[in-house]
Amino acid sequence: MYLIAGLGNPGKAYQSTRHNLGFLTLKTLANRHRILVEKKKFESLYGLGEVLNKKVLLLTPQTYMNRSGLAVAQFLRYYQLTPEQLVVIHDDLDLSWTRLRVVPKGGAAGHKGILSIIDQLKTQEFIRLRLGIGRPAEEQPTESYVLESFSSAEKKDLPALLEQACDALEIILDQGVTAAMNRFNVWKGPTEE
Repeated sequence: MYLIAGLGNPGKAYQSTRHNLGFLTLKTLANRHRILVEKKKFESLYGLGEVLNKKVLLLTPQTYMNRSGLAVAQFLRYYQLTPEQLVVIHDDLDLSWTRLRVVPKGGAAGHKGILSIIDQLKTQEFIRLRLGIGRPAEEQPTESYVLESFSSAEKKDLPALLEQACDALEIILDQGVTAAMNRFNVWKGPTEE
């Protein structure tokens, strides 16, 4: 079984913000494979199902981004899963908009949700699907940029990005991280083709 966690913030105010790309991707994956993510446990919404004949637990922590690790760690313990069975989907300032990158492990690069998970699990050895949101203009604080709604141009690209992210998750589950990295880490996205 894999635990796939999409990171974001709960509540309507954050629903369509850059920081909620993890939630949006997880919702798209759940819809694609008809998995209901409605059960409640450990301050999270979750659902159990299958993606390409692989058992998955889809998770959206409702703890707010900075405390995502609390929920992720509780689910790993409860289902007796290892960090190597964890895939985390999150937004990334260091990648331009619509770029995505699959990474098998690594640091947090300042992402507070990832920092929280590393802190709780005491390891960096878990898979990430990083979704690029680009950097704000110099005068805009990062905190307000990530919590801003998508621009009209970004909204046009969003459906293709979410579908591509789900394709990447399916390759991770079906063929492994290396195959996903080889295929998706070079993808330019809809605005760069």
